[in-house]
Amino acid sequence: MPPRIHAPDFDSSSTVVRLSPEESAHLTRVLRLGPGDPVLVFNGSGVQHRALIADVEKAGVTLALAEVVPAAPELPVSVVVAQALLKGDQMDEVIRDATMAGAGAVVPIETQRSVVPKKAAHEAMDRWHRVAVASAKQCGRAVVPRIEPPLPLAALLQSTREACRLCLLEPDAIPPGTAAHALPERPTREAVLLIGPEGGWTPAEVEAMLASGFRPLSLGRRTLRAERAALAALSVLAWEWER
Repeated sequence: MPPRIHAPDFDSSSTVVRLSPEESAHLTRVLRLGPGDPVLVFNGSGVQHRALIADVEKAGVTLALAEVVPAAPELPVSVVVAQALLKGDQMDEVIRDATMAGAGAVVPIETQRSVVPKKAAHEAMDRWHRVAVASAKQCGRAVVPRIEPPLPLAALLQSTREACRLCLLEPDAIPPGTAAHALPERPTREAVLLIGPEGGWTPAEVEAMLASGFRPLSLGRRTLRAERAALAALSVLAWEWER
């Protein structure tokens, strides 16, 4: 399999594409490829081509595009992972896994138990985008999920009313008498999957989510690590909605 390269500035009408300095350096210095070598290049919006390295210059590598090549299939529903901000490199893991599992976007959410300052989260956005690109390269997708700016939970609850809305709850956080195990039928519109922080949702947050129309979802009687929940939930939704 030829190496996969991300170049966001082309479409299917292009015949050549100039790579960024970072991608050019990766091809020439890390992979040690040169003129005539084959690659796969994708634009992050669903288009992927076979290509040959045409020129290697100081300004960057130029690719000559060939035929369109199918990439890994996308989920039948665009799923937005609304993940409560996590500390350290845990958000990197969420974005890497969410990309691999087919998410259409990731929105970091500020919650009562989030421990990441808003400024630090905004400063991490470029790194999170690079994580998503690297994960898309590895998993075969031609789509790079959008990484949205951090958003307070209350703002998310107001902004997603047209979507199929799901909130992942720990077993002990599910209100008595609330059904939280049945998966919804495949929605016709975008789905939003809301996932909490390390310390879990507060009772007030659970009440606000349910009152605003989010449907509770449980993945069983065991509590998952916060950075692993997105991968588990997306895998279950993909299994259900791709059948």
